[in-house]
Amino acid sequence: MPKKQIALFAIFFTLAIGGFAPLTAQDRKTGADNTGQNQRDRSKTEPTADQAKNTLTDREIMQQIRKAVVSDKSLSTDAHNVKIVAQNGQVTLKGAVHSETEKQSIEQKAADVAGAGKVTDEITIKAAGGQGK
Repeated sequence: MPKKQIALFAIFFTLAIGGFAPLTAQDRKTGADNTGQNQRDRSKTEPTADQAKNTLTDREIMQQIRKAVVSDKSLSTDAHNVKIVAQNGQVTLKGAVHSETEKQSIEQKAADVAGAGKVTDEITIKAAGGQGK
């Protein structure tokens, strides 16, 4: 096998194995296991990213909100990674953040873009060392 193929195989193998690593004690302590939220999001009635509309307006709304959230460096990584789903101009926010302040900040950024009354906030606040509540 040529060196380039061996190197690519090694990279692929390393990435594949890393994707199956079990949660560490630190992950469990910090609430990295979001199984409960994922189960909630499987409900047919819950808006998920794959249900976001592909209209130009909805894509622009999601993009503008995401840009506002990510550019706010006072927010945690968890806050930067909240789910933002737009359907016909209505925005749903999901995920877990570290504080009520982060939750309110993200909701305000979404309302600034989508408009008042157009945001459904399903963001939860992580309990110290655990899952969102």
